[in-house]
Amino acid sequence: MSHRKKATSSVRSLTDGAPDHTIGSRTLDDDEDVWNFNAWDHVEPPEEHIAMVDELLAKQAETRVDQQNADLYHQNAANYWDKFYSRHENRFFKDRKWLHLEFPELVQATNKDAGPMRIVEVGCGAGNTVFPLLEMNQNPALDLVACDYAEQAVNVVKTNPLCQDPPMGHCQAHVWDLSAGTAGEASLPPGIDPGSVDIVVLVFVFSALHPREWASAVNNVYTMLRPKTGLVLFRDYGRHDLPQLRFKKNRLLDDNFYVRGDGTRVYFFDPQELYTAFDAMSREASQLEMDKSEVSAANSEPQSLKIDHDAANHVQVSSARPMSPSRFVTLQMAVDRRLLVNRKERKRMYRVWVQAKFRKR
Repeated sequence: MSHRKKATSSVRSLTDGAPDHTIGSRTLDDDEDVWNFNAWDHVEPPEEHIAMVDELLAKQAETRVDQQNADLYHQNAANYWDKFYSRHENRFFKDRKWLHLEFPELVQATNKDAGPMRIVEVGCGAGNTVFPLLEMNQNPALDLVACDYAEQAVNVVKTNPLCQDPPMGHCQAHVWDLSAGTAGEASLPPGIDPGSVDIVVLVFVFSALHPREWASAVNNVYTMLRPKTGLVLFRDYGRHDLPQLRFKKNRLLDDNFYVRGDGTRVYFFDPQELYTAFDAMSREASQLEMDKSEVSAANSEPQSLKIDHDAANHVQVSSARPMSPSRFVTLQMAVDRRLLVNRKERKRMYRVWVQAKFRKR
């Protein structure tokens, strides 16, 4: 037997060191068993691997992309992704069948009794998140909005019969740049009003942005989300992930930020950077705030837990930073480590992803 199917989430919380789920995870308890399967969860790399990483990064830094060429990549970022989808259309990325494991909030939004729900997927690509959701959707009041700054990607989604005539709910796709606007002036997708979105999905999209674009991107996300209830679901490449270590000469744009051979850019995240980028409270501080809220709610008159979307739509939402010390409460900050095994060549390859969930304050 060479493959053991994932049965649960495989992310590991950064606060307590324990995975969010352990039942069904592919854990390597004895290193002698490593060649029995193709993949193992929660495997920390050995010291010799860490030393090798340091050497590789130092070598990459010796041949950074010169500033003139780097500026061209930054100025034409959308064009490079447009060319990517012109070549590959929907053949490059696979549908994300793991969504129900890592983001059950999306599955809940597709339940027939979920009520009005608006989900915006940013960086929709060829629809690898949108289409699985449409296929499972039982909620007639679900509104899925797919956005990408690559026009070819949006065309792939728009022309798919699932988007044109979904079995249930609604689907629309728009060309939109997540990094448009500024940190103080939001720019939202067509038809999206401030404070009108329940969930924003950011899966392998933030890594395509320059770090200087993060502030405007987060401001756009913050502005479109419903106050108090709006969620951000984030997953992206982690620091020292295998693809980062495979970059050769003349690919490093900036620290942990690279350009691929096709001109598209990719950043590799440390989880702590996300707290800063999203102006989010730490998990510990967030938990304290949630505990206080629960105590306060218990001492007040009971109210319906169902969101009043009509009322929320009329809440005045400012795109400027609020007076509170942070914009988001952190519900999850986790790392997903995967050891991939090439048994024929006796190779071990270490994958790293970061995953986070934020709620708008």
